[in-house]
Amino acid sequence: MSVDKTSTKRFARVAILTISDTRCFETDTSGSWLQEAVEAEGHELIDRKVVVDDVYQMRAIVSDWVANPNVEVILTTGGTGFTGRDSTPEALAPLFDKHIEGFGELFRHLSYAEIGTSTVQSRCLAGIANRTAIFCLPGSTGACKTGWNGIIRQQLDARFEPCNFMQHVGVKAK
Repeated sequence: MSVDKTSTKRFARVAILTISDTRCFETDTSGSWLQEAVEAEGHELIDRKVVVDDVYQMRAIVSDWVANPNVEVILTTGGTGFTGRDSTPEALAPLFDKHIEGFGELFRHLSYAEIGTSTVQSRCLAGIANRTAIFCLPGSTGACKTGWNGIIRQQLDARFEPCNFMQHVGVKAK
């Protein structure tokens, strides 16, 4: 694992979606933290929304972003647990052209060191849809930090070797 210091960093255009029945924009600490992290790396925030945990509302927003040529990466937070209302995987997995199975596996591995076996209840996932990377994180700010710092930050750096997701995002299908 290394960063190619001779390459130029390319910045991603990012949208953030918080999925919650209890949070609003003002109380959305996870979405706020992700926005700060995205912008601190130099990426451009294109849009940020909060939506209730409803399959169809989530799909509508994410589908719109996937079709938008200005959005290359979507970060979601919330709705990945086991409660009756948690439905992010059911809502978004059908949109993926390709699933990134290793994302959930690695997230749970990193999370285990922080929260122990409780990590088995995380159904976080990721995929690619129409050249848009979609990373679905749990709703806690701590989990967002784990996912961003442990995986996503490096994978959105085109200089990171031997591979990263920047080569898979960008110009949308027609």
